[in-house]
Amino acid sequence: MPGRNGEALAALRTVLDGNADLRASPVIYLWGVTGSGKTHLVQACLGQGFAVLPESENSIADANGHHAIDDVNTLNDVSQHALFDLINRQQMAAGVLIATGNCAPRDLPLRRDLASRLGSCLVFQLQPLSDHEKAEALQAHARTRSFALREEVVAYLLRHGRRDLASLIHVLDQLDRYSLETGREITLPLLKEMAQPSLYETT
Repeated sequence: MPGRNGEALAALRTVLDGNADLRASPVIYLWGVTGSGKTHLVQACLGQGFAVLPESENSIADANGHHAIDDVNTLNDVSQHALFDLINRQQMAAGVLIATGNCAPRDLPLRRDLASRLGSCLVFQLQPLSDHEKAEALQAHARTRSFALREEVVAYLLRHGRRDLASLIHVLDQLDRYSLETGREITLPLLKEMAQPSLYETT
């Protein structure tokens, strides 16, 4: 469900499919608020194999030489130095480096040279999904779990649940399990019965 992030998705597909000159643009920086899909997107691109950047647990790598550094805004001094060196090495490498953060490069709490280097890369701001797009994503997720999701259930989740899609999907998965355990159809009364305060804090 790309929402308003089609341009960023197209850029990632282009470089990962080998249809772009990676030496011209070997680094992509994605930024956005929590829940905009940064971590989900890089994991979808690179898989689940983790390679640790020195003194950091933020680094992801895959077998094709592609790398990702998640949440660069949290990197310590040692990791910032390692990332700066990695960006320089990536200029001569075959893969692409994807970095993510919670704000634009100029606002990152990083070394000035590193923030400047990230700002000179391909930069995309990820936009959270609208309520309509979240509803479509929830419906699509329900179909993958082989159950129909009524509109009133979706509306209740969007109105009373946490707003980020990861939390909404988590509640939906719990609802599916609760439905199987109780042998009852997924309905609004079942959702309200299952609901816990920790899962339904309006933000």
